[in-house]
Amino acid sequence: MKVFKLLIPTFLGLFLFASVASAHVTVVPKQSTTGAWETYTVKVPVEKDVPTTKITIKAPAGVEIKSYQPVPGWKYSDEKDAKGLVKSFTFETTGEGILSGQFQQFTFVGKNPDNATKAAWDAFQYYKDGSIVEWTGDEGSQSPHSITDIVAGSTEDHHDAKNTNQEIQKTDKVETKTEKTGGSLPLILSGLAVLLSLVASFLALRKK
Repeated sequence: MKVFKLLIPTFLGLFLFASVASAHVTVVPKQSTTGAWETYTVKVPVEKDVPTTKITIKAPAGVEIKSYQPVPGWKYSDEKDAKGLVKSFTFETTGEGILSGQFQQFTFVGKNPDNATKAAWDAFQYYKDGSIVEWTGDEGSQSPHSITDIVAGSTEDHHDAKNTNQEIQKTDKVETKTEKTGGSLPLILSGLAVLLSLVASFLALRKK
């Protein structure tokens, strides 16, 4: 019985931790490649008994936000720097918002930096009661930001494309050569047939 009394708080603690962890604002994919035009999705769950009415995301350094997917019942706005690049963007409800026990997904397109890095998505979740949860902490903290690992892209695709083009060119040359040979072959055969006919006629006349 003492063992069970010790294990019950442990299991409850793990359950509560898992519940809190699953309620984090997250951005996927967790990994992408340098220079890619990536489609990102931010998932916003509600961890309180009041609705979430707004979510603001700060663009990680080097990631250029290009476009977003409209969501019914939500309006989009952004803040840009002097160069016209998006510093942060916001989805704000025009209705009830995200209710308790629900979640909402927002999709946008960003161009990744050319160098490998870890893109940290700082998020600010606004609730109807005026409270704000800042998802800006490091991994392992109570309110961590989501991170996308930007890794160097593979050049195999480029090599494959180059090899494919070379194979196509080789095939085209072979087909062209075949077409030329195929086009002249009937003429050669016709000429030989005429020549053989003349020889046969000549031999027949000599026998007479």
